[in-house]
Amino acid sequence: MKSRILAIAGVITLAGITATGCSASGAASDDGTLTFMFRGSDAEKAAYTKAIEEFEKANDVDVKIIMTTADEYSTKLKAAIAGKKVPDVFYVDPGSVQAYVRSGILKDITAAVEKEVDLDNVWAYGVDSYRFDGALMGKGDIYAMPKDVGPFSFGYNKTMFEEAGIPLPDVDQPYTWAEFVDVAKKLTKDNDGDGKLDQWGTGLNVQWNLQSFVWSNGGDWLNDDRTRVTVDSPEFVEALQFFADMSTKDAVTPSSSDSQTLDTYQRWMQGEIGFFPVGPWDVPTYQKLDFEWDLIPYPVGKTGETATWTGTLGIAVSESTKNADLATKLAIYLSTNETAQQSLVDDGVQIPNLIDMADTWVADSTTPPANKQEFLDIVQDYGRALPANTTYSAEWYDELWKNIQPVLDGKQSAKDYLDEVQPRMQELLDKANADAGIG
Repeated sequence: MKSRILAIAGVITLAGITATGCSASGAASDDGTLTFMFRGSDAEKAAYTKAIEEFEKANDVDVKIIMTTADEYSTKLKAAIAGKKVPDVFYVDPGSVQAYVRSGILKDITAAVEKEVDLDNVWAYGVDSYRFDGALMGKGDIYAMPKDVGPFSFGYNKTMFEEAGIPLPDVDQPYTWAEFVDVAKKLTKDNDGDGKLDQWGTGLNVQWNLQSFVWSNGGDWLNDDRTRVTVDSPEFVEALQFFADMSTKDAVTPSSSDSQTLDTYQRWMQGEIGFFPVGPWDVPTYQKLDFEWDLIPYPVGKTGETATWTGTLGIAVSESTKNADLATKLAIYLSTNETAQQSLVDDGVQIPNLIDMADTWVADSTTPPANKQEFLDIVQDYGRALPANTTYSAEWYDELWKNIQPVLDGKQSAKDYLDEVQPRMQELLDKANADAGIG
């Protein structure tokens, strides 16, 4: 699960990037060539190759493609920066923008974007994820264009519902937590009669799904100005305890030992899980499943409003490029050109960045899921950034997950754990803010 999401959401902890990168020389020569560094799948490489060939013809330029795996990308990009060989154009995640801007790595491309792009037709979430005003993310100048937006939606096994005689979920009216657990219990079964469960209502990963439960319950990781860690609030405590209870109390999700035998992603793929998260990047793989599935909103806590996060990855331009105009043009092209976007959409890499293209994509009833609109609702209406993407570093956020397993195993209460971990998270956030010059 983690490796699949990292490839789209781009959650990289930026460490060791200091001002030494400020004077990095561009990787491209000044002879009209560009370098473009990214990470992804073979399908993504094929789509980009096709799109870049068109760019080369239209602009009389050669673009050298440098591709890495998701796991290698951060290390290789840092090595390029340290070696003063920064690619002209490259992927950047929102969580790295502040450090890269302060280190003089990223070029401010605001003027070109505002001149050349119809921003009303690009998802605001995608563009705003790469704005930085010197203090807070989400405001100010633009330092990258969105490669994609990745709404982290919620799916269900339609075939399992029909076989169990359970009414299908409403695509517009989310379950309450109580309703969700009730349905999940009905889906949890011992189908072969050997005394062991082989079908579960759900199988969620705390690191990627707790956000939905916390936010819909009125809790959050940080206060509004991002100076205080708020995981010890009653709303957050209640959400984490509910999440843990799904396994330890309600028994509607595989236990730790069950997951060691076969993880929940594999069980979902085999038709053993009723509810499971779905991102646009999953759709090509999920088309091959032996059961029908669709999207619904996440269940809601006390706010009554569904919630989830939207991942994104950006395409940035090096401050030190020797071909600034062409490099900026390439970044904008890959993000917003209709032909380039269509190549990526056709290969199942992402949903369109362009709103009018996305509306056409949703209307296509020939490809699953039926309720594609849920993806767009998340991007346009209620999707949020992952908490670590809005701060200078992610260490404070990562601290939450390090020792959370006893809560999930029922050996420690959510309240005790959150009271214990909040001071450690706060200390790391204070350090991050100090490094960023935020008082």
